[in-house]
Amino acid sequence: MINTIQFLLAVGGLMLAGLLLDAIGRRSFLPRVTLLICLGVLIGPSLFNLLPPALMSEFDLITSIALAMVGFMLGGRLTLEALREFGKEIFWISLIGAIGTCLIVAIGLLAIGQPIIIALLLAGIATATAPAAVADVVSNFKTESPFATKLLDIVALDDVWGLIIFSICVAFALITDGNHSVLNTLGIAGFEIGGAILLGVLLGVPASYLTGRITAGEPSLAEALGIVFICSGLALWLEVSFLIASMTLGIVVTNLAKHHTRPFHEIKGVEGPVLVLFFVLAGATLQIDSLAEVGPLLIFYVLFRFLAKLMSGWLGAKLAGSNAPTRRWIGLALTPQAGVAMGMVLIAVNRFPQQGTTVLPVILASTVIFELTGPILTRLAISREAQQSTLE
Repeated sequence: MINTIQFLLAVGGLMLAGLLLDAIGRRSFLPRVTLLICLGVLIGPSLFNLLPPALMSEFDLITSIALAMVGFMLGGRLTLEALREFGKEIFWISLIGAIGTCLIVAIGLLAIGQPIIIALLLAGIATATAPAAVADVVSNFKTESPFATKLLDIVALDDVWGLIIFSICVAFALITDGNHSVLNTLGIAGFEIGGAILLGVLLGVPASYLTGRITAGEPSLAEALGIVFICSGLALWLEVSFLIASMTLGIVVTNLAKHHTRPFHEIKGVEGPVLVLFFVLAGATLQIDSLAEVGPLLIFYVLFRFLAKLMSGWLGAKLAGSNAPTRRWIGLALTPQAGVAMGMVLIAVNRFPQQGTTVLPVILASTVIFELTGPILTRLAISREAQQSTLE
């Protein structure tokens, strides 16, 4: 009974804190995401330890729910109309951004003497962007500029490429470890990616035609949540990427369900409270004591990833023929990193327990760093791009 009381009081308090921090974020230079992460660090186990264990123990569940919703919403942005308008830019910036980030981080870590397995795992995780953080900044910024629109579409594809590249990095790490054959590891990676896409399509096609039939062409919240939760649950059960599956589901529904658009509106209505819990608990996971052990590696990883995002973002925009403001600011806008990276690191720890003692604290600490600084940089990039586009 005490655990239930503590859980309800904590969730209720965090929801109200989210409203307060949202109001502060609208009136200051700090995005709401950054404020929520700071709150999590402050009340987490490393400092004042005010969060009940019952809530902390549900972090994996809250992460899965939050990212499933975010994946579905971001997939919903990849309409044929958006691809026709910004298709070249979305494709090249996201693809070159993911590949370039992986290569630069891997080469940098190998150059400072890190083992190849650790370099591969961290490089694969470095590709991930925080879709929830970027979407939250764009939403709070209240802009419909072409740059902000492209940014959300790029993030949607960026994490798809990132998950594919991470699976390939894990496969090469397994081969390097000597415990798996080349064909076996590549087969596992192919199943995780291809299976997720197939699952999203198999659920998305009937959902596109069946939803919205109960009440005058508009689906209910129960329908929207139902298809998203079933998709992510089946993906976890089948051991395929639930984020790619939910994104694929969103892409299929938004392009086939021409009789309504409400699934995305309904999900957006409940996504906010879940994201409040997600960002606070993300901050609370940081173990400050572990930073001393991985301090130098953490500094290099953060530096290499930051430079990689800037360089690969510029190159991708250059190849896509983007205008000068987009080339200058798109890499900076893609620096946040959060839940997707956490999902990746859990996979890495399960498959490489020896290296996990190094990789886990680096990713947890760097995630907090990038979520503290990334949203501010994303907001800065959107603002500066808008100013320069107006002048040109």
